[in-house]
Amino acid sequence: MPPDLPLARSGRTPLEVARRCANEAARIVLDGLGKAQEVRAKGRGNIVTAADLASERAIHAVLRDEYPEHSILSEETASTAGGEGWMWVVDPLDGTRNYLSAIPMFCINIALCHNEEPLLALTFEPVRGEEFLALGGAGAFLNDRPIRASTKESVMASVLAVDMGYDDARAARALSLVGELWPGMQSLRVIGSAALGLAYAACGRFDLFVHHMLYPWDIAAGILLVREAGGAITDRDGGPIGIRSEGVIAGAPGAHADFLRLAEGRNWRD
Repeated sequence: MPPDLPLARSGRTPLEVARRCANEAARIVLDGLGKAQEVRAKGRGNIVTAADLASERAIHAVLRDEYPEHSILSEETASTAGGEGWMWVVDPLDGTRNYLSAIPMFCINIALCHNEEPLLALTFEPVRGEEFLALGGAGAFLNDRPIRASTKESVMASVLAVDMGYDDARAARALSLVGELWPGMQSLRVIGSAALGLAYAACGRFDLFVHHMLYPWDIAAGILLVREAGGAITDRDGGPIGIRSEGVIAGAPGAHADFLRLAEGRNWRD
């Protein structure tokens, strides 16, 4: 545990607190998997279930008890937390559309940031029991084993993953770009969870992950995971990434640079 991360009121480390949050959230979402859910639509394809809300309440209860002085930025509460100081960034259930369809590709996403810089990241996939963890300056891990990003040097050699998000125009441009590049890659994947996409880029399952429309709770943990795993991660223009960046390109440094080269001059941005 990096020494500059603050202990909780109980004396627990931030990692212990994050794991407690993830475990309590996992119990809730797994209990509801495959069962009828109360569902509310936030937009086409953008839904929230009772499990999202119950998971978020459980995480918030733990964080408010352990770190009452920290702010929380979380998907379902529309919080405006941010700026200076310590902040937990939480997605209580990333991949809700998958979850509602009983597709086992969803996760709980938690990051601890200081001045909006991620210092601890935990992405927990409860179906397989996979914990993707990163600590600033201490590396990235999958179930406590070190992980590294891919070393593929080109898009042609890569498994490329993309996700659509909730901006139809941007998603259409991403699909158009993939169509222009096809078949200049090994294969294409659409996973349905940005947080898992970034975790898979961190451990080398995906050589590249590209997304056009993200929110802080989607990306905060993934930024640290990919960095600590030795990968390249930028915004969708190839510039510096932050938790409020709207898009991301992440994965093998060589393939990342090749993707930017191939995308240059193509109409795939706003």
